[in-house]
Amino acid sequence: MERIDEESQQPAPPVTFTGRKTVVAAAVAVVLIAGALLIRPARTADDARPPGPTERAASAVGMGAPPAAVDLTALVADREQWVAGHPDDDASWAVLGSAYLEQSRRTADPGWFPKAEKALKRSLEVRPAEKGNFDAMTGMGALANARRDFGTGKKWGELVRAQAPKRWTAYPVLVDAYTGLGDYKAAEKAMERLTELRPGLVSHLRAAQVYRDRGWREDAVVSLEHAGGAAKAPAEKAYVLYRLGEMSWERGETAEAMRQFEAALRTDPAQSDALGGRARALAALGRSGEAVRDYRLALGRTPQPRLALELGELLQSLGRDEEARAPYESLSALAARGTTNGVNEELVLGLFEADHGDPSAAVRRLSAEWSRHKSVQVADALGWALHRLGEDAAALEYAKKATELGLRNAEFSYHRAMIERGLGDDEAARRHLQETLRTNPLFSPVRGPLAKEALAAIGQQAAGGPENMQPSKPWVAPEMPKPRPKPKPKAESKPKAEPKAKAEPDAKAEPKQPAPRPEAAKPDAPAPGAAAPKPVPSGR
Repeated sequence: MERIDEESQQPAPPVTFTGRKTVVAAAVAVVLIAGALLIRPARTADDARPPGPTERAASAVGMGAPPAAVDLTALVADREQWVAGHPDDDASWAVLGSAYLEQSRRTADPGWFPKAEKALKRSLEVRPAEKGNFDAMTGMGALANARRDFGTGKKWGELVRAQAPKRWTAYPVLVDAYTGLGDYKAAEKAMERLTELRPGLVSHLRAAQVYRDRGWREDAVVSLEHAGGAAKAPAEKAYVLYRLGEMSWERGETAEAMRQFEAALRTDPAQSDALGGRARALAALGRSGEAVRDYRLALGRTPQPRLALELGELLQSLGRDEEARAPYESLSALAARGTTNGVNEELVLGLFEADHGDPSAAVRRLSAEWSRHKSVQVADALGWALHRLGEDAAALEYAKKATELGLRNAEFSYHRAMIERGLGDDEAARRHLQETLRTNPLFSPVRGPLAKEALAAIGQQAAGGPENMQPSKPWVAPEMPKPRPKPKPKAESKPKAEPKAKAEPDAKAEPKQPAPRPEAAKPDAPAPGAAAPKPVPSGR
């Protein structure tokens, strides 16, 4: 025991590692680490560092969400550098093409479209569609929709759906394509399938679009609110706020639309669509100077032909016709540039020609567009162009197609009312003018006042109703049919009673006279000099 105590009190000898032991320990550690990696490979989520701009933009583009402008620029630069050294990377070419497409949306610059098409086609060359290059195929469909070539967008979307029915990225393309073609039932079915496969930001945005086109505004607003809850990045939230502002504007809630547009700009100052929406709301609120400023700022950031048309009409409503010429001229130049890059600008050019140019040219342009895309927007524009040309009977058919689906649009109602007024149907014109002013009385700085003047000229419906109307002739009671007498029920047969003594005839009762027998017809006397007729045998 003493020896054990002495040994326990002595310090342990130091551990020394020889070179051989060190090599063995290192080898064991390497084997253990390699085994752990084989069991569970390292993933991107294992990195504790936050994602960089490139990763954030790539994730947003892959999810179909709008990325931030800075992140998108970083992604474009990164993929361009990568494909320069790896020209056979089909996935990187598809990502680059989608990034180019998103740049065109944010900047409204159609010059990005040819770059996107070239990158996506290069991806399909490396890996054809037959081998399942779904990212490039989806990108081609989205590119076609952005160019407003909805027939081509439908073909690409349906091709992806046929090869991979559960691939959710095909359905946003199909919703947009079917909507542009005017097939709203198919768009609704594609939206429902998208919601089943991928509930989230993209599905809520497409649902809001479908509901709005069908006239279900409350459902559209709820879907946008759900989209706002699903949005994470500031660019995503700003886009949802912009869409909410558009819904408020269409409902005639100008002050609410103003708040939504300003919230979108505070969330993402690069959200130029919200800047154009704020300009529209400022003009409706009578703040014309600020509206002109915002329109010009929006055109500087995103030169869109529709913004130029709205600015020109605002200046024209203010009596500044000389200044209005500049945006009208820029509209033609912007539309020509878009056409050069494959963008279909027929709709906005047709509306411009109908109101500020040659209505016959507008009818030709929009008739060709209707043969390709039978949407409510094209139907409304074509009907209005025909009205401006003086063909109200044909115009009414297209105006009905634009308004009977359910979309509540003050511009559409105004166009139909003026067409009906041109046909002399004041009652229908009054009804649709009232609907216009009830939906959004400030829908246009030019046509809004004209709608009020037209309603005042038609006049209101006469007071009272059918109960107060006087007949043109005195009232005469109608001759009612006489009621038919009910047949008396037959007396039930009673058992025969025993014969009684013959009663004496009543003195008062008159005896019944037997019915006279018909006398035999006497032959007519023969005429003098004629032979007497021979007797007919009796037949006995």
